[in-house]
Parts: sequence; C-alpha cells; structure tokens
Amino acid sequence: MSNVIPQRMTARIEGDFVVFLIGMRINRPWKIWKWAPVARQMPRMLAELAAQPELGLLHARTHFGLPNILVVQYWRSFEHLHHYATGANALHLPAWQAFNRAVGSNGDVGIWHESYLVKDGAYESVYNNMPPYGLGVAGSLQPAQGRMKSARGRLGQPEIAG
Repeated sequence: MSNVIPQRMTARIEGDFVVFLIGMRINRPWKIWKWAPVARQMPRMLAELAAQPELGLLHARTHFGLPNILVVQYWRSFEHLHHYATGANALHLPAWQAFNRAVGSNGDVGIWHESYLVKDGAYESVYNNMPPYGLGVAGSLQPAQGRMKSARGRLGQPEIAG
C-alpha cells in the first residue's frame, strides 16, 4: 500500500490520445498448443514497446479473468498504434500472421480489440485511495479539488444547480 495516494485525484494528459483494448479468450482450454503461443506474444510486444517509448505506447495494464485476458493500453495517437500494428520491423505483424496460420477462425482462441480516439479534454477520471492507475499512469495525476472535484467540472461542463 505504499503507493496509495490517500486523497481524490484526477488524471490529465496533454492533447488527443487513444485508448486501445485488446484481448483474447481461451475457448478450448484443453488445446494449450493453440492458445499458449497466442498468450505469450502480448508480453513480448509490451516489452518491445516499453523499450522504445518513441513508438507511442504511454501505458498498458493486463487484466486476467480466465477464460479472458484483457490489456488496456493508452497510446499517444492512432498513427502510433497503426504504425506499430502494421510495421514490418515490429513483433506485432509476425505474431498476427502466425495466429492466422495456426488458429485463424477455427474457434479455439478468440481475439478482439477496440480503439477509442479521445479528444483533448473529452474525458474525466477520479481515483481515491489508489496508487497511480490507468490514465493516471499514462498522463499525470493532480488533486481533484475545486473545479476538478466533480465529473462535470473535470469535463469542463457547467455545474447544474439543484
């Protein structure tokens, strides 16, 4: 608990960014030879991205809840994400090609992703009694006080009198 910040915080990030959710679902757990190679690829890609911050990954966190594995990623831009996904010199493209050869659409392992392009200031967050987390790691944390105390304020919206 040493990293817990004992107050309400909010995250800020300069400019537009991308939230990228990517995951796999182990549909046939007994076919370990099908899903294990897929599961091994993401940590390798994340290590490659962490070693080369200029590729644009700001932060990633993996969540396990078998049969699903989810990685929440924050990217500087869609251009960075797309360049990595299609780059001939990066780990992703060969991994994607290997998946299609080994699994394809046979139903053994499901994979998915969703991309959200977030405009500057078009998001809000709050963390209370939490260590730095999510967007608070990808960007920076600041106290959620004054205008930043409410979700409406963090979104730059006027408060509604009640």
